Amino acid sequence: MPERRKLSEAEIATAVKKLKGWKVVGGKLHKEFKFADFVGAFGFMTSAALIAEGMNHHPEWSNVYNKLVIDLSTHSEGGITGLDVELAGKLEKIGSPG
Repeated sequence: MPERRKLSEAEIATAVKKLKGWKVVGGKLHKEFKFADFVGAFGFMTSAALIAEGMNHHPEWSNVYNKLVIDLSTHSEGGITGLDVELAGKLEKIGSPG
C-alpha cells in the first residue's frame, strides 16, 4: 500500500524522473495527454476512472476533444504522496495516447 504522507521535495524529484512526461505544477503531479480524437481520450479516461476508483484516489482532470490534462495530489495531506505517484504510474501502464 503506497504511503499517504506528503513526500519531500527530494522524494518527489526522484519519483518524477521515473514517470514519463509528468512534472510538478502548482504542487501537483501534472501531465497533458493528446490523443488522436475524442474517442481515444474518452477511452483512456474510462480506463483511468476504473483504476482510480479501485484505489479510492481520484484525479483532477479536464478534457477538451482530444486533450486530457491530469493533476494528482492528496488533498488530505496537502500535497503529493506515494498514492499520487502510484496512480500516475498505473496511468502510464494503461497506454500511451495515439
